[in-house]
Amino acid sequence: MESDFHSFVTARSAALFRGALVLTGNRDAAEDLVQETLERACRKWRTVAAADAPDAYVRRIMVNLANDRRRRFRRTVPDSGERVAPGDEYGQVDSRDQLVRALQQLPMRMRTVVVLRYFHDLSDAEIAADLDISPSTVRSQLARGIEKLRSQFPALSGPSPQQPQGGSR
Repeated sequence: MESDFHSFVTARSAALFRGALVLTGNRDAAEDLVQETLERACRKWRTVAAADAPDAYVRRIMVNLANDRRRRFRRTVPDSGERVAPGDEYGQVDSRDQLVRALQQLPMRMRTVVVLRYFHDLSDAEIAADLDISPSTVRSQLARGIEKLRSQFPALSGPSPQQPQGGSR
């Protein structure tokens, strides 16, 4: 039983950390979140291992802990003060830091849905089961979340209105 948990940690801790990093927006907080998630999973390992989807069970623990922390601390991610030069469309999205800050602006459920879809590559049904919501709620939260993210990165919202080089007079 202990070796099963060790194997799970070895196989899944990197993915859990990536998800925690996006949920928290901070490396130290993400490490703490993963640590607490794995601690709870270890204490309930018999139940987790017996679940149909142990990954989903542990992700649910992590999401619940992240929600609890957010409610408890109500922190915002500090602005690093780094600014991208106007007109540098690639510089706006090149920074992982900026994406994490943008995700932090989303409400927790919306952020969780976006993280589970794009960072854990889960389907609507899997996300719905993880969060105990309907697949249609997943789709609406995802659509709203993506729209809010796009509003922070206008260069990604549509084609760039560039004039063709050369032309007739």
